[in-house]
Amino acid sequence: MPRWGAPRTTTRPGAFLSGSGAGSSGYPSSMAVDPLLDPIPPTRDVTPSPGLWRNGAFLRVWSAAGVSVFGSLVTRLALPFVAILTLSAGPLEIALLRGLDLAATLVFGFVAGAWVDRLRRRPVLIWADLGRAALLGSIPVAALGGWLSLPQLLVVATLAAILTTFFDVADNAYLPTVVARSELVRANSVLTATGSVVEFAAFGAVGFLVSLLTAPITIAIDAASFLVSAGLLGSIRRPEPPPPPAADREPVVREIRAGLRLVAGDPVLRGLVWATMLLGLTYGVGGATWLLFVTRDLTLDPAVIGIVAALGGVGALAGAILAERLVTRFGLGTLLGASLLITALGGLLTPLAPAGLVAVAVAMLIGNQLVADTAATVFEVTEVSIRQARVVERQLGRVNATIHVAMALAELMGIVLGGVLAETLGLRPALLVAPAFTALGGWVLLRSPVRRLRSLDDGAEIDAGG
Repeated sequence: MPRWGAPRTTTRPGAFLSGSGAGSSGYPSSMAVDPLLDPIPPTRDVTPSPGLWRNGAFLRVWSAAGVSVFGSLVTRLALPFVAILTLSAGPLEIALLRGLDLAATLVFGFVAGAWVDRLRRRPVLIWADLGRAALLGSIPVAALGGWLSLPQLLVVATLAAILTTFFDVADNAYLPTVVARSELVRANSVLTATGSVVEFAAFGAVGFLVSLLTAPITIAIDAASFLVSAGLLGSIRRPEPPPPPAADREPVVREIRAGLRLVAGDPVLRGLVWATMLLGLTYGVGGATWLLFVTRDLTLDPAVIGIVAALGGVGALAGAILAERLVTRFGLGTLLGASLLITALGGLLTPLAPAGLVAVAVAMLIGNQLVADTAATVFEVTEVSIRQARVVERQLGRVNATIHVAMALAELMGIVLGGVLAETLGLRPALLVAPAFTALGGWVLLRSPVRRLRSLDDGAEIDAGG
């Protein structure tokens, strides 16, 4: 779906992935902070290697991700329908409902990162799944009992968003025990490709499910998906590296500061954060303006908009499939910068779409999906793989949290900026401004040490020292 259009709903690449080799228990803290300069070994295929497919733990993680993403996408669309169709919510309530994810990340992101680095990650994932299943399951139960209310919906959404924040931080720090470093880009690509296919299927099914079952009952599908995901993750028997002893722990605030110092002090991570925030600004501006633009200025039918949005999954699938091959051809750093520049160019197709020429406008919107979403997915797969490979295992939760919070803050700023630009300049000028932030992010990467990165193999890990 549009990366700076309707709300982004695909799982960020790297869900369930982390940054050390299989079975690793951590790295020395004295390793230097140097770019990863070794050339990547040549790879001829883009499908998962037989070794990855024989990895039973990865297959469980992959299956859990696919099931959970489908349910989450259904709820992302069904929850507003519950508020609108069942509870007669107004614009303010819908805006509040949609803003809870960002608010939860901003408020709880750093704390989640510090605690995830103190704990084994798989139990965090399982309990977050079970908690979200119980919370979302309360909605169809309340609807059937006749006591469903808007306050309940807002409380459920808030608590589920908090659990999702812990889950998102933990899942990026989990896979070092099941996937080797050399397989990170490939595993990222597999999970992202799966999420893209699921996205397309979910958007195609959600309208039918809401019509057939009603919106509250449709959310029961998401609750069930979290139970299935928890069961699959619970069946993994490969041990994780032990968390640090309680006696070695620093106060949470001090650990959060150590994670921030790590990101600020490493030129590669610092470049990735700036680029990610600039991409987040683009997402935010577009998220505030895209749907209004295609409905009001281009006067497209909702059914056509739905088809265009679903094609975002096709673009993301293409990006996931191409990511590993492009890394092999061009290297990590060059690919990161170039993918953001291509994303920005693709993003220009939407504001340039002509009103009154429906066929041309739809073709340009689809072009945006196929170009910008493909390139953005290549960026995300590559960026999270670098992060996972570069940071020692027990610092990764805090680094992930820092980037999650930075992205959420940038998106929130972009939403506000998009609204101001739309009110003062109009929807089309606002959408013309949006890709400029992404282009700036590509320029930042190509001018930073990130450009010299070639491979995840034989790279240096860094340690916050806390």
